[in-house]
Amino acid sequence: MAGEKTEKATPKKRKESRKEGQVARTAELGGWISLFLVTLALPPALRHQADSITGLMSRCLRALEDPSVEVAAALFRDGGMAAFLTLVALGSTVLLLSTAITLAQGGFYVASKMMKPDLGKLSLLKGAKRMFGPQAWWELAKMLIKTVLVTGLVYQTVSTLIPMIGGLVPLTAAIEVGSDHAFAMLRNVALAGVAMGALDYLMARRRITKATNMTKQEVKDEHKQAEGDPMLKGQIRSRQLANARNRMIADVMESDVVLVNPTHVAVALRYQPERGAPVVVARGAGAVAARIREVATDAGVPLVQDVPLARALYRSTEVGMEIPTELFAAVAHVLAFVISRRHRGSYAGTHRSPRGEGPLPDVPHAGARRRRTPTASASPTGPTATPTAVAANPSGALPAGR
Repeated sequence: MAGEKTEKATPKKRKESRKEGQVARTAELGGWISLFLVTLALPPALRHQADSITGLMSRCLRALEDPSVEVAAALFRDGGMAAFLTLVALGSTVLLLSTAITLAQGGFYVASKMMKPDLGKLSLLKGAKRMFGPQAWWELAKMLIKTVLVTGLVYQTVSTLIPMIGGLVPLTAAIEVGSDHAFAMLRNVALAGVAMGALDYLMARRRITKATNMTKQEVKDEHKQAEGDPMLKGQIRSRQLANARNRMIADVMESDVVLVNPTHVAVALRYQPERGAPVVVARGAGAVAARIREVATDAGVPLVQDVPLARALYRSTEVGMEIPTELFAAVAHVLAFVISRRHRGSYAGTHRSPRGEGPLPDVPHAGARRRRTPTASASPTGPTATPTAVAANPSGALPAGR
């Protein structure tokens, strides 16, 4: 079914779950492991302390022969320091071990959402679900299992010691054997607790995994948020294109000439002698071409009708590109014509091309020109075909001897 959580949680979902405190972790595992290690480390420590206490008692007995405040203070200091060092070493080891085990289960995290007040936690219905839900039954089962295990181990140990205590066994031997059995019992209890803690961790991990699973629709929605909604991306793209088109139309007013088809295509050029080749500042077909012609007419930019040249420029250029070298001569003729009309005061308006409708060289498409490495090449009219030079030689023919 569509609403079933059959998909594994994504990294984003797991991160959000950690903020909500949903981490597979059990507090019992660290405590049981610490207890087990204490049962291993404590007997040698006690034996060492027993030797220290024996030596301390011998010093005390010798001090009774000649008591003094200095000797008593030294004995008190030495005994207290020995006990303190033993307790600090044992306590710090247990603390570090418990911290390491806790971090190993789920790392360090701060459940920020758990700190926020939530009135939903006071819901009686949710409270009843927690009290009688699967987790509550599992906690009850754990408590019963631990009770049975501890009771059985204590009974086994005590039943073993009773005959020894009732027999004629020296007190020191009985104490030694009893302590050994007591530590063995604690070790067995700790091992059983470690097993229960490991099982509890696996159950917690299974519970968290099941709670954080996602439906197929949730995964799709998250991918949409991460990659962007296609509809929203399309709207953003449309706005970007509209803004670019508006900037392009505004640049038409700064152009020197607009070559038209005359109705289907329009290409606006701007020529700056210090930059070299003319640059395309606007281009378009259909409605965009009509808008370019309209803006150029309002701004007093001349329109030159040249069907082959307009088509060639539209096909081989994009906004911001220089015109191809193959069209230098043709464009130079048009610019020279426009400059001469400007000097005579008849600049604006629509004009026929001064070069006629003659054929043009083959020009690669704009995409091919972008991929091609630019190289220096001479123009068809000579080393440098500038509008000024063409104005002096409008035919474009090479001088004699060239």
